[in-house]
This record gives sequence, structure tokens and C-alpha cells, in this order.
Amino acid sequence: MIIDVTVPMLPESVTEATLMTWNKKVGDFVQRDENLIDLETDKVVLELPAQQAGKLVEIIEADGATVTAGQLLAKIDTSATAEAAAPAVAAAETAPAAAATQTAAPANQSQAGVAMPAAAKLAAEKGVNTANIQGSGRDGRVLKEDVAAAASALAAAPVMATSKASAPSTAGERVEQRVPMSRLRSRVAERLLQSQHENAILTTFNEVNMKPVMDLRNRYKEQFQKEYGVKLGFMSFFVKAAVAALKKYPVVNASIDGTDVVYHGYFDIGIAIGSPRGLVVPILRDADQMSIADIEQAIHDYAVKAKDGKLALEDLTGGTFSITNGGTFGSMMSTPIINPPQSAILGMHATKERAVVENGQVVVRPMMYLALSYDHRLIDGREAVLTLVAIKDALEDPARLLLEL
Repeated sequence: MIIDVTVPMLPESVTEATLMTWNKKVGDFVQRDENLIDLETDKVVLELPAQQAGKLVEIIEADGATVTAGQLLAKIDTSATAEAAAPAVAAAETAPAAAATQTAAPANQSQAGVAMPAAAKLAAEKGVNTANIQGSGRDGRVLKEDVAAAASALAAAPVMATSKASAPSTAGERVEQRVPMSRLRSRVAERLLQSQHENAILTTFNEVNMKPVMDLRNRYKEQFQKEYGVKLGFMSFFVKAAVAALKKYPVVNASIDGTDVVYHGYFDIGIAIGSPRGLVVPILRDADQMSIADIEQAIHDYAVKAKDGKLALEDLTGGTFSITNGGTFGSMMSTPIINPPQSAILGMHATKERAVVENGQVVVRPMMYLALSYDHRLIDGREAVLTLVAIKDALEDPARLLLEL
């Protein structure tokens, strides 16, 4: 029986997706629930599992195609067995296009150096030998972008294939590579421009002495990890401090909806995380009800999911306030951009030892600059400054967080 492989229903507000790289090729046997291909949307990456086991007999839409919900992508013969599929696969690998780009290997065996269909086609067009390419795909598969990069490198430093002598490179030659922007990057760009155009963004700054938090962390980090199985970081303290400040100044946790101001009676804190696909901001829901351990575990889980491209749409939806940590990359100062429809965002930065005055004495302390960007249409300077001061005070005296002062 031949069954269709179609694009599943896409998440709400998502109209189309981009096919990334087929994990199987025509003639391969697939198991039920085995992921056939990833679909990249402007928010998340979705896996497309096989609904039934069988032989992949036709691929209709190739890597990189733009597709919509319900669109036909491929066909699977459910009457085929793994043993029957193997000879067909071996025969397919002897086709001229494949022979020019990859060495023969059992198709039902994933291994480095195997070129995906779109990569094989591009390699044939560019005269690139995929056997010499280190693939960046799953299990070392050679992807289309790997071939494009190799072709660019080949053009920049040509090598005579039929001679031991190499052609001299052109002095001063400047190489460019053009690649399509990912859907996530396009969406991030769109939202940042929207934020800049629609919000009256101002930023207020302050600095915080991180010594009390650092001392507390150093004192309990080993016991904390043994107890909860996750490392004690700094972000959980900032989340707790931010929630405490937002409770005092609820307008900073509010948002504008047309001509209305929506005051949120909950605290869903977005945490900016870098991923291979770009910046993502998963949400800690009801962060005021989470313990330090809950927050650290949730952030760890989100970081793993972001790295693996497994974040779900619900992980990224909503949020009343966000925190971003440019200090991870060494930033000393920045003005973060608000994540709409939120009205404010806290920026953390690198902690550096600096000379400060305490009780009339010059001492060295680990100091961090903080930045709070806010929408001045809703939030006045007074509330913004007092919010940042409240965050600073909570971090410099962590006992405030326990006593809710």
C-alpha cells in the first residue's frame, strides 16, 4: 500500500515551513516514527516522523523547499520490507549522479561522507567531490551548504586535479558567500524592527556589586548540585530579583494592546538563549512560584532543547518580561531591545573587578553593569529607575529575596 507523507498542521500563526534535509533517500527503508525530515518555521523546528514503516519510494519536495500544511512531500510503500528495500537502495547508489559524488555504502546505514540528494546534485554541478567534505548533517551527512562552502573554498584556492602542481592564488582576491537567511533569523529581524518602530525605547543603567551573590553561590554550589542534580548559576538570582521588582512596579510587567494597558497578574519571564539557529527566548511560566532549583533546571532544559532544535512553540509563546545576558560573550554594556509585546527587558553584562568606594574606603569588588530598556509610552523614567534599583538591592542583599523585602 502506498501512503502519502504530508506536512502536518502547523502551529497557530505559522503559515509555511522550509524543508531542511531529508534523513532518508528514495529506496531507503524507514521505521514507524523515524524522523524523515525537519521542518523549519519562523519559530520552531518540527520533526516529521513516518506514520508507518515501509520503503520511501518517492520524494516530491526537495531540501530547501517552502511548504504549507497538508502539502504532499513523499510516498512510502508500506508493503515493502527492510530486506526488500536494501537491493533497490544499492542499485540507486550506482546511478551516475550518486557515483560522481559519493562512495557506495548501504543506504540503510548512516555514515559520514554520504551526500544528501540536494548536496549530491549541487556537487555534480560544481565539480566537488563530497568524499573530501566533512559533513555537518546528522551522522556526518554532507548537506547542500557543506557543498556550497567547499565550492567557494575551491574557487578561492583552485587545485589542478590532473597535476601535482597547484595553480597560484590571486593576490588580494576577496571571496564572498551568499546563503539564504533562516526563517528564525528572518523572524528575529522582523520583530526587532517592529520593536524599534513601535516602541519608544529608552534605557536606564546601574551597576551591581556581585560579591554577595558570588559568595552565596560559592558556599552552596557543590551541595546544591548534589541535592538537585543541576548547577547553581547566576540567572536564577536575577530571575528572582526581577520578579521581586516587578511585584513592586507592576507597570513594568504590563503591556500595551491597542489603546488598553494590560496588567498581568502573573510573571512569565523570558530567558534569551543562543542556539545554532539564532537567538531564542523560551519562557519561565509563573516564575514567582518557582524555586531557585526549579529555575536552574528549567533554564538547563531549555538550553539543551535549543541546542538540539527541540524547542516547542509553547516554550516560546507569551512572556511578560525578558532577561538577556550579553556578559556571557564578554559584553560590558549594551542597550537590549524589547521583545514585543512586552514593555521592558533587563540586560546583564560581564562581571569585572573594579575599584569602588564603600564606607569611605576604596575597595575592589566584582561589579556588573545592568541595563533596563523600557517602552516610555507606558513606563515613566521613575518606575524604570526604581525597578532597576530594586533589582540591584535584591542582588546586593540576597536575603531580601527570601524575606520578600
